[in-house]
Amino acid sequence: MSETTSPPGTDTAAAPVSTLSARRAAIAGGVGTLIEYYDFSVYAFLAVTLGPLFFPSDEPGVSILLTLAVFGSAYVMRPLGGWFFGRLGDRRGRKRALVVTVVTMGAFSGLLGLLPDFSTAGWLAPLLLVLVRLAQGFSAGGEIGGAATYVAESAPAGKRGFYGSLTPVGSTLGFSVAAAVVGLVTAFTTAEQMSSWGWRIPFLIAVPLALVCLWVRVKLEDTAEFESMAQRNEVVRSPLLSVVRERPGAVLRVVGIAIAMNGTGYVGLTYFSTYLIQTEGFDKQSVYWASAIGIAIACATYPLAGMLTDRFGRRPVLLSAYVLYLLIAWPAFALLGATSSILVVTLVYVVYMAVNGLAQVPAFPQFTELFPRRIRYTGVALGFNIGTIVAGGTAPYVSAQLVQSTGNAMSPAFWVFGVALVGVVTVLTLRETGRDRLPV
Repeated sequence: MSETTSPPGTDTAAAPVSTLSARRAAIAGGVGTLIEYYDFSVYAFLAVTLGPLFFPSDEPGVSILLTLAVFGSAYVMRPLGGWFFGRLGDRRGRKRALVVTVVTMGAFSGLLGLLPDFSTAGWLAPLLLVLVRLAQGFSAGGEIGGAATYVAESAPAGKRGFYGSLTPVGSTLGFSVAAAVVGLVTAFTTAEQMSSWGWRIPFLIAVPLALVCLWVRVKLEDTAEFESMAQRNEVVRSPLLSVVRERPGAVLRVVGIAIAMNGTGYVGLTYFSTYLIQTEGFDKQSVYWASAIGIAIACATYPLAGMLTDRFGRRPVLLSAYVLYLLIAWPAFALLGATSSILVVTLVYVVYMAVNGLAQVPAFPQFTELFPRRIRYTGVALGFNIGTIVAGGTAPYVSAQLVQSTGNAMSPAFWVFGVALVGVVTVLTLRETGRDRLPV
């Protein structure tokens, strides 16, 4: 028989949480987030290929900058997606929102793989590319906040960090899988084939992956917290207005942590590969595999970070992550610029993204602990997506622009310093909530 505990932050009317249900919720959240972020991040690993196809220019750097700008444009839609899916999740159920996000992301990722390039459609091609990326951003805006809410509400008391670690495992591993798929396609195609049709394959693979995730999520039940809330008629008419009126400070704290977490993490997840290929001249396939392997190994440490945050609290683990980034950012870029060894590159990925696990894993349960259940999905999605716009989608573009404008390959380290300091300041304003029940 499954071990059961009272769900954290619920009343006695809510059904008990079983360990089996908590595991299913964590796996479903992690797998769904993995697939969503695979869909979303394939674009970043194909930036070097897509640049000349959609933004032809005599200056390769200009093509890359425009391609990365389109990558960042998707983040403009994330708050709107967070509002839409947050409202859906807070009013109609967490499960329903999470099912819709994965369907829409899979559909638009498949559509991206069918787009004409500039040589075929002229300026219509980059316009369509922007529109599809905006639609992907809309979908992504509702995913990770919903997954974090669903898992936190399904986790046994005192284990929200451990179970919740599968959400950042999923989101980060999505980048690893994307890098591996792009690496495989690159290995089995020539440069001409890759530019002609090979780049489409990773996007089209998103369709069957989305169907797998849909099958997993449709079988889930909604959380006991939401069911209890619905039975007690606590559902609010406008979750967004309630969040802004009642918890503006909580939203700002989520924004601050999201700036630090995404501003540091996206440098490793999206910019390193472009930097290594474009600036340092590494072989594309080698970089893709170094990315995939390094990120995957780092993800294996995330459950440990979950246990640490359950044992010692959110604040100490978050602070340790940002201090470590202040210490390793400069050496990381120095190593990438000095080495010709793909093994060293892989080790840099492992260390850099393992530190990001210390930043991500405590953050998601921390977000859910700042909001009552009737506005939790919306509050988490709103704050997280605003922070991601500020420092997530912009991180690869700002990094590339810093190198382009200064001529200093080390300059992105200053960006990492800045966003890490934002994280330190934000965490110092937080009250420790790791051992508390989720607010009702």
